[in-house]
Amino acid sequence: MENLDTLSSLNGRNLIFEIYYELRYNKQMSGFRVLMALWRLCTHEKDINRFINKEITIIHPLGFIRGTFLWMEEVVNRFYFSTVNSFVYFGAAILLVLIGFRRFSENVSDSTVIAGVIFEALMLVFMFIVMLFTPNDEPKKFGSSETSNEVDDLVYEIGEISRDFAAVVVQLENLSSAVENLVDKQTDMITSVNDLANSVAHAVSPNPEMLESMRLTNTALNSFKSTVELLNKSAESLKREEIELAVRKEVERILIDKITK
Repeated sequence: MENLDTLSSLNGRNLIFEIYYELRYNKQMSGFRVLMALWRLCTHEKDINRFINKEITIIHPLGFIRGTFLWMEEVVNRFYFSTVNSFVYFGAAILLVLIGFRRFSENVSDSTVIAGVIFEALMLVFMFIVMLFTPNDEPKKFGSSETSNEVDDLVYEIGEISRDFAAVVVQLENLSSAVENLVDKQTDMITSVNDLANSVAHAVSPNPEMLESMRLTNTALNSFKSTVELLNKSAESLKREEIELAVRKEVERILIDKITK
């Protein structure tokens, strides 16, 4: 529960303002009932729970005189000055009508005109009293500095949030660029993998041209093998003939040697 020293402080005056709007517009109370309720609040009430939904206790009530002065200043003058002014104009209008009828007709007595003058005088006196308690708005101007500080703090916080948001946006842009580069590299890598896969596929299952080339190569190799075999046979025949010739020559030489001896 919050404690409030007195209603004459700045917070107390603001509280009266809140209670008036709560009773007049939210609870839809009549103007006279609102006046009486706020007069009781300004003079001797301590607990404002039945006026507004707040846990606030007034430690030092103002009493009859100071409370009435505060009530006149913060309630009557601030919220009912236009009503009082309307009654003053109404009394002046009645007085003018009575004086006009008294001038042109004898049906209006002097006492009626005097009563109209007294009513208008009372209205003017009441308006003088109300205007005498015109509230001074300077304390609220000074008190608004706290609100201004709160607004400045709020603006500063919003600026900080905006700066952080801008930094986050920059980081997101950098991250987006990095992701785009990564996607490009991934695309290049996928293209390379596809080329490698095609090469492997061609190696595993050759195309018809390669098969034809391989068949021709096999044919050429078979022809070359046959040629080599023929060459081998020819070489063996030549070797055999050379051996036979050598043997013949050696036999001839031996026979010649024996004959000559």
